[in-house]
Amino acid sequence: MRSFVIAGTHSGCGKTTISLGLMAALTQKGLSVQPFKTGPDFIDSGLHRLATGRTSRNLDLWMCGNEYVRKCFAAHTSSSDVAVVEGVMGLYDGDLNTAVLAAALDLPVILVVDGYGMAESAGPVVKGFREWGSAKGEGQSVVRGVIFNRVASEHHYERLCAAVQDVPVLGYLPRDVHFEIPHRHLGLVVAEEEPVSTANLGKLVESITAHVDLDRLLEMAEKSLRSPTGPIRPIDNTISTKSGSVRIAIAADRAFCFYYQDNIDLLREAGAAVLFFSPLTDTALPPDIGAVYLGGGYPELHAAQLSENRAMRTSLKAWADSGGNIYAECGGLMYLSRSIRDFDNVVHNMAGVFPFRTVMTRGRAHLGYREATFAEDCLIGSAGSHGRGHEFHYSQVDHEEAVTTKRIYGVKNGSGKDLDPEGYRHKNTLGSYVHVHFGSNPSIARRFVESARKREWANGKIDK
Repeated sequence: MRSFVIAGTHSGCGKTTISLGLMAALTQKGLSVQPFKTGPDFIDSGLHRLATGRTSRNLDLWMCGNEYVRKCFAAHTSSSDVAVVEGVMGLYDGDLNTAVLAAALDLPVILVVDGYGMAESAGPVVKGFREWGSAKGEGQSVVRGVIFNRVASEHHYERLCAAVQDVPVLGYLPRDVHFEIPHRHLGLVVAEEEPVSTANLGKLVESITAHVDLDRLLEMAEKSLRSPTGPIRPIDNTISTKSGSVRIAIAADRAFCFYYQDNIDLLREAGAAVLFFSPLTDTALPPDIGAVYLGGGYPELHAAQLSENRAMRTSLKAWADSGGNIYAECGGLMYLSRSIRDFDNVVHNMAGVFPFRTVMTRGRAHLGYREATFAEDCLIGSAGSHGRGHEFHYSQVDHEEAVTTKRIYGVKNGSGKDLDPEGYRHKNTLGSYVHVHFGSNPSIARRFVESARKREWANGKIDK
């Protein structure tokens, strides 16, 4: 399997642009390209799909552990010609960083270096990144090649190349490539809004093809750093022995599009039939369901349309009040609140399952890894069990209005520090800002499906 990691010296150096360009260029060469994203980011993963036509997977050692990550990588590269893993932040940023992931998966790293305003200084920059891993006792350097970004001219590129020693330079992306992905408060614009046109992506591919040695890159991708460290044991995702296929409705549109694809797959493996609906345009929940899954996204940008769709809001609240199962994350939690106050201080009525409102803020974002421990049995876990995930949002719950709502998550950050309780509960509805990765605890998907199945039994929709 040919595979490699695209890493950067720092955030903003151009690794997403170059990753997308390489994915699309290799796809255009007729190769089946399997994309991956290091860490918890949803948006880059969606953009990968635009470039390759294949679903991107998140590889996160903190959330899911080494074994699950290795299994995920192996499972989804078996039917592809080449795998491209986009890194996160700078190569060595964080404890379980991109370099650690590359070493865990035995993958070479191609380092993206921003050449703007630099020439011979590129030499010590690359040397430092190449030697840092070895200096920390992590063995042979994972950096196996370099691609420069924002290069002014051929002469500029020649000076950059001449300064780099002991690492092959595979090419560059010119400064005058007019390719940009729009941004907003949570980062890049999501793939569902088609931020990258076919023509624009085509220009990027032309530049990559003209200035990057793709054949040499593929040859390098075939060379492993070392032998595999051992077999990958299967994760326990046992399909329920109960008869019948329970239906779980998942919100999927421009307002709700942040999901780990693994979560959906694990629900299917646990025995769920997944179907999708749109809170923006549908007027009622799908019939004969056992549970609803409301993921994250940008409900604040579509708050007016969500509010105007009174029929869907009414359908969802009636389902929740009747004891129907709902699991909501971040944007889904906002939609279940009484209202959203947007960045312009306009208030939009939401489903009203929870009595509190959510408020958009322009201050510091809530960001980081989270481990949630369930204080009582709930939709996705038994008391004392836990799930790991991530949160990133600029909204917050009105805490004064939320004091009467039960919270069942004990929450710690990635460093183990206790945070405020989370996990708001109303009957069988559970909402939180934490995007839990179901791969962090294989029992989560099974628990969710069994909870949904019990609801369908009660309604007489499936046989016991």
